[in-house]
This record gives sequence, C-alpha cells and structure tokens, in this order.
Amino acid sequence: MRLLLVEDDPLLANGLSAQLEKAGFSVDTARTARDARQLGQQESYRAGILDLGLPDGNGLDVLRQWRAHKVSFPVLILTARGDWQDKVNGLKAGADDYLAKPFQTEELIARLHAIVRRSEGRIMDTLTAGRFELDENRQTLRAGDQTEHSLTGTEFRLLRCLMSRPGQVFSKEQLLDQLYSLDDTPSENVIEAYVRRLRKLVGPDTIKTRRGQGYLFDADSR
Repeated sequence: MRLLLVEDDPLLANGLSAQLEKAGFSVDTARTARDARQLGQQESYRAGILDLGLPDGNGLDVLRQWRAHKVSFPVLILTARGDWQDKVNGLKAGADDYLAKPFQTEELIARLHAIVRRSEGRIMDTLTAGRFELDENRQTLRAGDQTEHSLTGTEFRLLRCLMSRPGQVFSKEQLLDQLYSLDDTPSENVIEAYVRRLRKLVGPDTIKTRRGQGYLFDADSR
C-alpha cells in the first residue's frame, strides 16, 4: 500500500517511514503544507498520515483542500494536540482517525490498517480472493488448506494490490506506483520478476498477463 506521510520533523519522519515500510507500506514523505497539498492531489495513495503543525500552514487546511478536490483516501491525523475539540475539528474536516503524540508505532500501524479496511468495506485484516487469504498483519499467504507462505515486503505489496480488485487489469505503471515511493527508481522489469515469483506460490494461471495492458488476479483459477 502506498502511503503519504506529512510530517515536518525529519527524525520522526525518517523513523516512521522505516517502521511503516517494514509493515508493508510504501511511503512518500512531505515536510510542508505546500508539498502535502500537491502530492495528495496528484498522486494515488491508499491512506495518509497528517501532522497538523506544519511550518508553512495548518494541517487542517491541507485536509480541507484535499477533500474539496475530491481526494478520498483515508487520513489519520497525527499531532501533539490532544484536546477533544481539536479531535472534533479534525474529524469534521474529513479525517478518519486521530492519534496524539507521543504514541506507540504498533498502535499507529493498527489504526492505519483499520481505516484502510473501512475504506475498502472490510472488517478483518485478512484479504480474501477466492481460495486465497492474505494476512496483512503477518504478511503471509494461504491458499485453501495449503501451507502458509511468508512474503517479502515487495511480494506482499504486489499481491495485495492485485488481490484487492480481482479481475481488474493493473498496468506495470500502476503497480510500480503502489509498490514504490517517489524516491525509488525501479524499472518495469522488476514487476515481471516479482510476478514470476508469486506465480510459484499461487499457480501460473492465477496471475494472468494481458498483453499490452498488464496483469490481473483470477480468484477463480485452480
């Protein structure tokens, strides 16, 4: 899942990015309100973490502008302000959750998974497509009664993207956007390599190639 982290403290931002990437997220970081507005409106994200105290503006104004421009990804507000009225204002502005500093990273990640689940209409941390079950917390895959397989971070992100919309064709460019941050410069050949690896786990006919278009996950394959 590709995530936007808006945090002006470089130490906190770098530490959080590292922990979020371990949890299966691909992270873009914005340090200012201006960059946050631009990235949120131009890029495709599954969720956002938004600090309210930015050097060039108020995070709530950024959130309001996102929502005014129909930016719909779920947003978790992260701030040192813990007053109940601040929480109410954030939720009214379009936030989906609120976490006050200091916090435990495990709680932040759990809340992120929860708001993403709700945005996708799910109630559990297990993503199911046909006989396949993907555990988002443990980053493991199970097919029916078969053995559970542990996935690398990139394998997990790629498979999650494909399984989230079975039958939908994803171009290599779309998959790269979800797998890597703006600071990464992978080639399209990376997608082909990881698709080959995943086919060994799910079967050669489960991830189908649409020539000239991309890849799709066939949940009904055997």
